[in-house]
Amino acid sequence: MSDWVYSDVVKDHFMNPRNVLVDPEVFAEDGRGVVGNIKCGDEMMFVIKVDKEKEIIEDCRWKTYGCASAIASTSILSEIVKGMTLAQAFNITPKDIAAKLGNLPEHKIHCSVLGDKALRAAINDYYRRSGKPEKIREEKAKIICQCMNVTDHEIEDAVLEGVRSYVALQEHTKLGTVCGQCREEAIRLMDTYIQKHFLNG
Repeated sequence: MSDWVYSDVVKDHFMNPRNVLVDPEVFAEDGRGVVGNIKCGDEMMFVIKVDKEKEIIEDCRWKTYGCASAIASTSILSEIVKGMTLAQAFNITPKDIAAKLGNLPEHKIHCSVLGDKALRAAINDYYRRSGKPEKIREEKAKIICQCMNVTDHEIEDAVLEGVRSYVALQEHTKLGTVCGQCREEAIRLMDTYIQKHFLNG
């Protein structure tokens, strides 16, 4: 692997992933989250055990069909969240994960999104199972381009996959290709997501 472009931390977590879900029947989960689509090559499952009195993650496991970045990102995430409250764990971002890994190549940041999305889904699943629906935090999508039915989530995904200009965003999502009224809001959101995921501060 002389052409390996990742940090030593990424390499370690890819070659020796922690907390992989080997036998789902043995791990008595309190919450489960599954995101992605195996047909596209990326699917992530994250399961958690919770201290129900303190609402702290006691243990967790995961399984993915993703790339090296997805494996390393979720491996280190599984170490980070143990001992965290559910509220703390829910707020972990892809930027937090990438920083722990010694950063990822920009075009691979989107791989780290699978882990934290699956974790949030597992936390929400725990709240459903525990009869605490008021604590569920759903991330509802907002349609930005009415003509092409493109949401803010799709714009964020495009940024995570490398989009950095409005023209590239149009090519990626087809937004703004009919009436163009969404241009200003789409550019504002694109810049917001670039700031959120790739810039400091």
